[in-house]
Amino acid sequence: MKQLGQHPPPRHVVAHLSDPHLLAQGRLQYGAVDTEAGLVRALERLAAVDPAPQALVFTGDLADRAEPAAYERLRALVEPAAAAMGAVVVWTMGNHDERAPYARSLFGSDDEGPQDRVHEVDGLRIVALDTSVPGYHHGDLTGAQLAWLGEVLATPAPHGTLLAMHHPPVPLPMLRAAELIELHEQDRLAAVVEGTDVRGILAGHLHFSTWSTFAGVPVSVASASCYTTDPAPVDRFVSGVDGSHSFTMVHAYDDRLVHTIVPLVPSPEVNGVGLDIRDALESISLEEAVELASSKSSPFNTDGGA
Repeated sequence: MKQLGQHPPPRHVVAHLSDPHLLAQGRLQYGAVDTEAGLVRALERLAAVDPAPQALVFTGDLADRAEPAAYERLRALVEPAAAAMGAVVVWTMGNHDERAPYARSLFGSDDEGPQDRVHEVDGLRIVALDTSVPGYHHGDLTGAQLAWLGEVLATPAPHGTLLAMHHPPVPLPMLRAAELIELHEQDRLAAVVEGTDVRGILAGHLHFSTWSTFAGVPVSVASASCYTTDPAPVDRFVSGVDGSHSFTMVHAYDDRLVHTIVPLVPSPEVNGVGLDIRDALESISLEEAVELASSKSSPFNTDGGA
């Protein structure tokens, strides 16, 4: 495919999804939200993304009540879709997940300890970090987990590392209630991450998209495919709503990450360009293509195509 801009194609493409909160037996979350339908919509939208992702990273709260049947349904939906895309799946624990059914259902493991795992994706290392605390909704990391992470990061990966975790290590000015269930002692994690090859941190938990930095590393928080959080509710301290669902695409270049929000429900189109234009661009020079797209007097623009 012809390069149209200044930058080459991304080296890695990652889909960042979060908080599906699946329930067993088709139950509705809060009696209103069909969490399975939300996940299906996300996977359907993802199937149309080009280039396809090399990894699907889920940052926690996979099953709303940690039911084994919900984890089994999660695998039944996600794994065939990922295989069709040629993508690996990275699962991450959330505060609604429970370690024993999570480990047994997703990995066939009887290990009930922290569910930390390392995935290699064409030279990009993705570390799934378990920030859950059994019996609680806030997040934390043990000294043993931090020591393990330090050992992993001691050897740089060919194309760097992404950390996937549920509780985001960021300030929460638009959702102060979440400060009560945030990641504790974030400075301890910062001491391990700072100066390593960690290029980005992917997180969830908040049910809306936001960004920040942590220990000099960009942090991207993905929204949810179940219900979402209104960051500016009226006369409410917290307001969960059934709308504005999305996932985030992460494109990794040699020197940067680019994050793009993809809504699960497409909006009505008011103008657009068909795929025939994309195909036609392959047959003309780059200079002609720029003139066609950029000139205000070109047929492309005067005919209302842009």
